Amino acid sequence: MEVSLGGPFAWSTPGDAVRWGALAAAVLLLIVRPVPTPRAVRVLERIAPLVAALLSAGYIAFYLRGGPRIIDATAYLLEARALAAGKLALPLPEPEHAVLGRFLVRAAGDAPSASVIFPPGWPAVLAIGAWLGAPLAIGPLVAAGICVATSWLARLAARELEGADDRLEDAAGAAAAVLSVLSAALRYHTADTMSHGLAALCVTVALAATWKATTDGERAHALVGGLALGTLFATRPVSALALTTTLLAMTLLVARRGSSAKDLAHLALPFALGASLPLALWFAYQHAATGSVLGTAQGRYYERSDGPPGCFRYGFGSGIGCVGEHGEFVEHHLREGFGVVAALGTTGRRLLHHVSDPLNCGPLFALVVVGAFVRAPLGRWAAACVVTHVLAYAPFYFDGSYPGGGARLFADVLPLEHVLAALALVNCSPSSAALTPASSWHTVAARGRGTLTLMFAGFALGTGADHDHLRDREGGRPMYEAQVVERAGVNTTQDLVFIDTDHGFNLAYGVGARVVRRHGDDLDRLSWEAWGRPRAFDYRYDFGTGAASLAPRPFDERPTASLPLRLEGESLWPPLAQLRGHASLSFDHSACTSRGRALAIHGDHDAEVRLALPRGLGGRALTPILAAAPGRNATLAVLAGARELHTWTIGTRGGCEQLPPFALPADVSVTSLVARAGGWSIDALELSEIR
Repeated sequence: MEVSLGGPFAWSTPGDAVRWGALAAAVLLLIVRPVPTPRAVRVLERIAPLVAALLSAGYIAFYLRGGPRIIDATAYLLEARALAAGKLALPLPEPEHAVLGRFLVRAAGDAPSASVIFPPGWPAVLAIGAWLGAPLAIGPLVAAGICVATSWLARLAARELEGADDRLEDAAGAAAAVLSVLSAALRYHTADTMSHGLAALCVTVALAATWKATTDGERAHALVGGLALGTLFATRPVSALALTTTLLAMTLLVARRGSSAKDLAHLALPFALGASLPLALWFAYQHAATGSVLGTAQGRYYERSDGPPGCFRYGFGSGIGCVGEHGEFVEHHLREGFGVVAALGTTGRRLLHHVSDPLNCGPLFALVVVGAFVRAPLGRWAAACVVTHVLAYAPFYFDGSYPGGGARLFADVLPLEHVLAALALVNCSPSSAALTPASSWHTVAARGRGTLTLMFAGFALGTGADHDHLRDREGGRPMYEAQVVERAGVNTTQDLVFIDTDHGFNLAYGVGARVVRRHGDDLDRLSWEAWGRPRAFDYRYDFGTGAASLAPRPFDERPTASLPLRLEGESLWPPLAQLRGHASLSFDHSACTSRGRALAIHGDHDAEVRLALPRGLGGRALTPILAAAPGRNATLAVLAGARELHTWTIGTRGGCEQLPPFALPADVSVTSLVARAGGWSIDALELSEIR
């Protein structure tokens, strides 16, 4: 049974052993009501990192079923494998559309290569596991690190409370560690190969280390703080900019008494030194992808692969919102552009998703709010970090939330919220925080027991359903599993494997792997030909059942030159370049459109989209088949380099239209198409055999 009243008020009966176990734990806490001794609290704090790592590993096995499940997570893993092989960009064999697809962009440089669009900080850490052959082991290690860092930050904050003593610090550290362990959202983000687990660790370490450096003048902590902040920038730049704002304010306002500008400068040097290595990685990666240290792979991707022009940008205005990647969201929320009202709506929806993330139960978020007002200076800086973080993401248009991951753009500050909740639990009264009296200790124990009870119950009856949805979505399995290929006796370094999903391709491709995207047209044949006609296989994934199959892929053994070829329009995505317009896959066409799909050209009369064609088509007659809309006068030109070979004028009668064939010169090896003006689609290209 499931009832949804929206966000933190949704609930359902448990549907699996994990949720029933959580419910049993909640009932047990209600019955037994344990009061831990101070020694037991210290032991609990020490074993919490191990438990966090084990639970994250268990999440991989039970909920992820052994591999990344979100398209972003598969792309991060692909990028990590490239870095583990010493590559800032992946090789891009011909035909390049057999490799290019979602979240891959043509890289700068002379050698054909492709870059994953995401920042390199997390992939560089994940690459350590990829190099060792166990990339999924990195997430649980990050989980343990987050637990340690959260406990450290909570201890530092509790030390500032009135009447603080060792027992108070122990209680705060243990409370924060246990809250970290039991946060289901944090378990997901340290299981799947998403970047938010590392970002959360960096935020926590940067705040704690910078506080220590600022208050105690310790250069070693400044070095650690700089390394954490630099890694955060190389992982999630917006999160780093938000945190930098808070750290600067804290450093200037909380510098230890008697500190001079010279003292702060001495701290700035090791801080900058710590940040330099991850920053160097960031700039090197972006330069490899874009040819400029000031460019970004992500910006280049959306500029060339989505639209409308300028759709993917940070800020407000019309035209924000990429319809290819986020079409339904843009249609529903951004029809009037991304202004203040839309930003408030986006931020509000994120917050509604987020209130259940720290403590599994929406109403428990009140503890985080209460903790922000506890008289602990470091706690208030942690609260300022949370607020700044929320505000920093307000100018980004997309919600970015999904079941299990929660409001993932806010996941980076989950450890800070655990610290705030821990401060709320151990702060006995406005006037005194000491835990020496037995009554105070019992009060804190009762608060902690009640919080844990609600956390277990919240997961069992509420947020656990989101993790079930994540587990079962899109067939409930990773979309590529190497053991399926290995059991069939197929070797991806010798045989050629066609993958039918973006997720599966990202999981299978890498340096030296003969893995390509399955297009279902003669682009597949050109790939087979380019690889030397090896044994070929289709890897198929069933979105309904999660079943994977591997079957031989037969090709006509006759010479390719003696056969006519057909390339579907959608196989030409992503474009080489876009100017004042864009191309996208379209599924809304008349019955004459093959396979019900085409490549749609969008824009006004001055729009221009350049599409790459495979090499080796010279000597064939090229016949474009279009789906043209009435009322448009557009052109389609075929180019060899910068030289225009032929131009077709597209009529306005509508329906599907076959243009007259054009004989490509036999000596032409590199060609492209330029579509001018929008409002029509390319259904397919037919290429006669070479005569």
